[in-house]
Amino acid sequence: MFKKSVTVLTSSVLLVGALTACGGNNTDKAEGKVTINVWGMGEEAKALPKIAEQFESENPNIKVNVQALPWDTAHDKLLTAVASKKGPDVLQMGTTWIPEFGSAKALMDLTPYIEQYPELAEENFYPGSITTTKYDNATVGVPWYIDTRVLYYRTDLLKDAGYDQAPQTWDELKDAATKLKARGKNKYGISLDVKEQSLLFMFARQNGSKLIENNKPLFNQPEFVETVDYLNSFFKDGSAPIDLGMDIIPAFKGDGILPMFISGPWMIKLINDQAPELKGKWATAVLPKKENNLSSLGGSNLSVFQYTEHKEESLKFLAYMSKPETQLKWLELSNSLPSTKKAWENEALTSDPNLKVIGEQMNNSEPMPMIKPWEEIAQNVLSTFEKIYRGNSDVKKELDNFNTKAEQILNK
Repeated sequence: MFKKSVTVLTSSVLLVGALTACGGNNTDKAEGKVTINVWGMGEEAKALPKIAEQFESENPNIKVNVQALPWDTAHDKLLTAVASKKGPDVLQMGTTWIPEFGSAKALMDLTPYIEQYPELAEENFYPGSITTTKYDNATVGVPWYIDTRVLYYRTDLLKDAGYDQAPQTWDELKDAATKLKARGKNKYGISLDVKEQSLLFMFARQNGSKLIENNKPLFNQPEFVETVDYLNSFFKDGSAPIDLGMDIIPAFKGDGILPMFISGPWMIKLINDQAPELKGKWATAVLPKKENNLSSLGGSNLSVFQYTEHKEESLKFLAYMSKPETQLKWLELSNSLPSTKKAWENEALTSDPNLKVIGEQMNNSEPMPMIKPWEEIAQNVLSTFEKIYRGNSDVKKELDNFNTKAEQILNK
């Protein structure tokens, strides 16, 4: 994901001037207010000023300056901030960024302040989310919003194939996909997104793989090999297309070219908006299981910049953003799902059966390994799997090569 590393920062210092204005720590003396600068990323950051206004009304001595950064430039800007020790007070962190910036000591350890700000306590959040906030025994962030992966399926078409409910196991998923494929030409059973880095790793965990243990990759061990064989079988028998050339929602509706797929919570709104005629004909379900049904966990955290001059005000902002009621307001504004377990008890989430499934899956969701080299390893798995499903290469041979490459990455 990243083209640069925090350890190579000297050249970034030259760019500091461009950031000072948006990232400086300053006090508006005329108004007697402390200004904290918050960096948010992507579309959701565009709604952040509305929440910031509500925070300001409850904290009249604090002004919040929000800067929305595109995801594709945010990482380099953060590198520059680390190099100069001048940046935002509060920053959004993609969960996979935590190891890199945590190792650079760029993020403040929140542990000493949790008693003072109980909203930040670990028990308020799902265990998988908490894992993404840790680095080297320090808590360097708080979960802000979350996502995970669940199964989307056409209830009407599955019923015709003999399934009154979603497949519960790997065997049932394979059987259902095979029966759905048998409907006829240009019909498939399931979409498996081969561009999704976490796909193989998520399924491998369901098969008992630890992925990496004691800094040793386990990608050529039986649990991982069996997983790749299983997923590849969908492509080999045509249950899953390799190159359909069609977006998922058009393929999901109508005759259901693709009647099952695995994706995140954002698809719920997209299906409701783009395929209203499917109402009552589709649903979500927790993932089918082998040894377990672990899903991958994503989302974003909020962190305090190590070099902030406004520690107390920044912590107050994090605490405010972690309140269940704030997270429910954030859900209304951005459709981002809350990270606090208490918020998931709200009727807005429990009354929607599809969102309720997301909450259930969160109890069995984990992030990818929180280690600095993970992103490079994950990029390599895509080309490895492509050689298998597209090139019919020998599974064990390719995974031996991938495991060797992973060893090299881990031991750099």
